[in-house]
Amino acid sequence: MKLAYKIIHLKKRFPLRISRGLVTGSDNLFVSVTKNRITGWGEMAPSSTLGNESALDAKQLLEGFYNTGISDLSISEIYQRGKEFNLPLCVLAALDIALWDQLAKESNLPLYKLFGFPLPKVATSVTIGINPPEVVKERMPILLDGTGVRYLKVKLGSKDGVEADKAMFSQVVESTKKYNVGLRVDANGGWDVNNAIHMMKWLANLGVDYVEQPLVHGMEEDLPAIFKNRPLPIYVDESCHFSTDIPKWATYVDGVNMKLMKCGGLTEALRIIATAKAFGLKTMIGCMGESSLSISAGASLTGVLDHVDLDSQLNLDPDPFSGAQLTNGIIMPNNRPGHGAILKEEYL
Repeated sequence: MKLAYKIIHLKKRFPLRISRGLVTGSDNLFVSVTKNRITGWGEMAPSSTLGNESALDAKQLLEGFYNTGISDLSISEIYQRGKEFNLPLCVLAALDIALWDQLAKESNLPLYKLFGFPLPKVATSVTIGINPPEVVKERMPILLDGTGVRYLKVKLGSKDGVEADKAMFSQVVESTKKYNVGLRVDANGGWDVNNAIHMMKWLANLGVDYVEQPLVHGMEEDLPAIFKNRPLPIYVDESCHFSTDIPKWATYVDGVNMKLMKCGGLTEALRIIATAKAFGLKTMIGCMGESSLSISAGASLTGVLDHVDLDSQLNLDPDPFSGAQLTNGIIMPNNRPGHGAILKEEYL
């Protein structure tokens, strides 16, 4: 097994503001794994919350991990060894995705078929970050005119408080009246218990589908207070990194949102899906600042998921990879072997 690396700057078309700050782009690390003359590709999107903000640091960490002697291990064994090595999860994800891509290519199967999953039927959400109402008004036609987008995920949890959230969301409602789109909300842990209860009631009256991560990670003991008599389904994101987190909160949430960067790749994502279903919870997949490479890998799972939020590639200018495409609102895997993403010629 041989590893190689490429660092590419991904620039966002529209900067994304969430409750934790503003993101304009990132230097992502792309990792190739070659075995038996077949190469698979993976990606790391840097994240301060996941322990690594530098593509160069990630490359050095992976080189050190590779030198521990992992070439003859299975994908599952490499994932477990990576956790024991304390690789940041987003770094481990790059290697794990590349390994699965290589295996599917060697098997001459699209990754979703290797997993035994069907093609997806669930449309993706497209995200709009925290913005003043006037920006929302300008942004809606760009996101929705002729794009086929069927769901909009609205980031709330403004540092200016719930009145700012209400002003923004009211503009979203007004600006989407002529579009047939469903609305979802992600607070990114931006509310306390009282604000979460208040906002969920307010949002439910406006037809919102669900609310994601209403409370900050670390305050999970307060989930029972907002779960009881909830007017909206509650999904957790930052509160669920691994399948082993699910039993702790299963009684107080309706579903979990996995992200490949957050859980360390496809190996753990498969476990999260199985565990969530065993507890009767709904499943969702989200993304971070990723190109079509990681989005294509995530899309291989979406045939068995309840909600999809794979849209980061749609906000890149440009996207260095081509892969899964937005078709009638659905991020649809292609039938190339592996996850199906290919590096564009100008980046070779």
